[in-house]
Amino acid sequence: MRNLIISFVATTVLSGCLQTVAHAEPCMEITLTGTMGGPPIVNGLAGAGTLVKYGDSANNCGDVLLQFDTGRGTIGRLSQLGVSPLQLDAVFISHMHSDHIEDLAGIMQYRWHFLGEPLDVVCSADVSAAKPPPGRIMSCAGYLEHVGDAFLASGEIAQRHLENKKRNPAGPASVALLKAVSLPLPDQPGTIVWQHGEVRVSAIASKHIPGHLSYRVDSPAGSVVIGGDAGNSKAQPPRSSSSSETVELLAKNADVLVHSVIHPIFSPGAGSSFPAKVFYRQSTATDLGAMAQRAGVSHLMFTHLIPALGTGSHGPFKLPSGPLEKEDFRAAAKSGGFTGKTYVGVDLLTLRLPLVVE
Repeated sequence: MRNLIISFVATTVLSGCLQTVAHAEPCMEITLTGTMGGPPIVNGLAGAGTLVKYGDSANNCGDVLLQFDTGRGTIGRLSQLGVSPLQLDAVFISHMHSDHIEDLAGIMQYRWHFLGEPLDVVCSADVSAAKPPPGRIMSCAGYLEHVGDAFLASGEIAQRHLENKKRNPAGPASVALLKAVSLPLPDQPGTIVWQHGEVRVSAIASKHIPGHLSYRVDSPAGSVVIGGDAGNSKAQPPRSSSSSETVELLAKNADVLVHSVIHPIFSPGAGSSFPAKVFYRQSTATDLGAMAQRAGVSHLMFTHLIPALGTGSHGPFKLPSGPLEKEDFRAAAKSGGFTGKTYVGVDLLTLRLPLVVE
């Protein structure tokens, strides 16, 4: 684990005057812009999303801004951080479930409205489902092509174009720059899918639904893996773990792992009516703790919590023993053997790299 790097001040003499020059050090900030697990709406939580910023201590890590997933409420959370959609350098989508992409339309509409440059959107290329119904395709390209259709159909795009002819009459789709990741990807060590200067983003295919991707950001300040909703390649027991084998490869010696989580309280036979098929395609807190320990990750950030903290149900599915708190998730990770630090996500929780040794 990296030590905290502290900026220092050098003193020089120039033309007889004593001057001090501050030396900024590279830094990365990881902020959970939304921690709600799945489609339910609880206590105003935003949908899944993680903002990663890179820069130096002099500009608050503000040179490169990357948004991973854009669930409901992402724009509002970004505004609380003082971040405009115009500042984003790229968006990365883990998979085409609504709770991970709802606010992408809003981001693109904002970008179009205020004449922003085209925005890189990294996601998987079209992929057909392996099972019926036939012809079902998960398509990020299709989403982006039609991202402004509601605004076009309502007449808003035409009206706003008349107000400002610099706006493209095609609407928000005109400012989306698709960076499609072709599948399959090699399992190791991850494929570089986006790069800007010293910031490198790698992706690996992971199981959840067709086209699911997990990402890793590497920079001089450290590394973070965003696992999305990844689960094990085996759809159900018997299996050694619920966590993803490919995410484990991607997370090797990473500083931080950000991952969706389901608490074992929802496991089949534990007294809940939670659907077994849905439970099995998520990674449990216990198995994520074990995986993070094996991978050498020092800091584990749980997000996309199922169930949300302090609630007695997840949608229509009641918890058999009442609401859970942060310590319930931490204890589950610890029971899996994790000896690092576990952060149970709330919206806007932020970590900065390099990490402090505690």
